[in-house]
Amino acid sequence: MQDEIAPSFSQINRGFDTTFQNGRLSVGLVVPIAQYGNNPVPEMSHDLYRVKQAEDLGFRAVWLRDVPFNVPSFGDAGQLFDPFTYLGFLAGQTLDIALGVASIVLPLRHPAHVAKSAATADVLSGGRLILGVASGDRPEEYPAMNADFDTRGAAFRESIEYIRAMGQTVAQVSNSFGSVNAPVDMLPKPVGAKLPLLITGSSRQSPEWIAQNGDGWMTYPRPGIAQDCVLQDWRDTLARLGQSPKPVLQPLYLDLADDPDETPSRIHLGFRSGLRPLARYLQHLEHIGVNHIALNLRFSTSPIDATLDRLAEHVLPIFN
Repeated sequence: MQDEIAPSFSQINRGFDTTFQNGRLSVGLVVPIAQYGNNPVPEMSHDLYRVKQAEDLGFRAVWLRDVPFNVPSFGDAGQLFDPFTYLGFLAGQTLDIALGVASIVLPLRHPAHVAKSAATADVLSGGRLILGVASGDRPEEYPAMNADFDTRGAAFRESIEYIRAMGQTVAQVSNSFGSVNAPVDMLPKPVGAKLPLLITGSSRQSPEWIAQNGDGWMTYPRPGIAQDCVLQDWRDTLARLGQSPKPVLQPLYLDLADDPDETPSRIHLGFRSGLRPLARYLQHLEHIGVNHIALNLRFSTSPIDATLDRLAEHVLPIFN
């Protein structure tokens, strides 16, 4: 359970600072903001309109995903578009909403390209980028890029080292991805002191490594008191290592019922629920230390526009 008075998180850039506040929960949306149920390929033609709608309604962030290949067994092609290209597009079409990626699969990309693309999106958006990173969970993608699935944990660590180095005033790094030394440099630099990196799940790393090297943590929904215990372990690890508090993000698939009192019923990685039980659940998450919830409306059975309006009217005022 959170302390009554929580110290502030580190200030990194505009997107990170407005999305994550210690002791508070904010609400965002996973892109595409669309219904596509069991169809792995979403319809994207209305997505820009809905991202703008989300910004106008007061949602704090939108979250893209990195899905290089459509893997049929996984059943989800993400937002189809390359995340960095789409981030640049959204940066020019929005003003205030944070632009997040949950998450870039680092072992499948050279970290120089990640660092360059992410810093570019950060600058073009005026410091609104939040970069989630992961080691990847689709083995089928690795042979397509001649990458080794079994060594992705080590590749993930070296990629983080490389990306961090590229954001420094004087870039210097040497590992299996390459060597960079002065006078060679990478531009642009991120808007803030660094790119805000949120590590997804374990990414094949120890809790201690994640606490020391990430700016926050993305974790998955858990039933009962399990999430409370996991988040307490996260805070204990940070404290034991002398780290300042760092935020936690949780995704949630949501099917918002017409009846505001409908009892929650389970769906994939989330639930169908009325507004009032949903609000109570989100208040519980806030109480145990979740700082941002990324709602995924893929399995929504109600029209998306109406669902966004209802969330904005009845849920966002409680949190955002």
